[in-house]
Amino acid sequence: MTENEKAQKPEDLTRLFVERSNAGDAAGVAALYEEDAVMAYPPGGTTVGRAAIQELWEQVLSHRPHFEQEPPLPTLVSGDIALTSTPPKDGAGARAQVVRRQPDGTWLRLLDQPEFTPPSEG
Repeated sequence: MTENEKAQKPEDLTRLFVERSNAGDAAGVAALYEEDAVMAYPPGGTTVGRAAIQELWEQVLSHRPHFEQEPPLPTLVSGDIALTSTPPKDGAGARAQVVRRQPDGTWLRLLDQPEFTPPSEG
């Protein structure tokens, strides 16, 4: 088995996430996260750690959802930390991730807010 492609720049993480999710590869999705990463999912909760993220995605991907690539918004980088985001096509509001450069120069997700819908006014 070949090793998964690693993110050479922060924007690669979103593309790899979609490719691996659509392939049903929960372990590959989890490999995009640091060991102690925090994901704000499922809605209203959090999932902490790569192992828990893999378990979550095994459940999610068992339903064979299909994800679309979303064009990234400009990435903000400060040293070894970056903020990536995309405007979702499904109208979920916003998606944002804090990612960190690893010692080998590749990038992994540290914090992931996969969907956020601002409260409606009124």
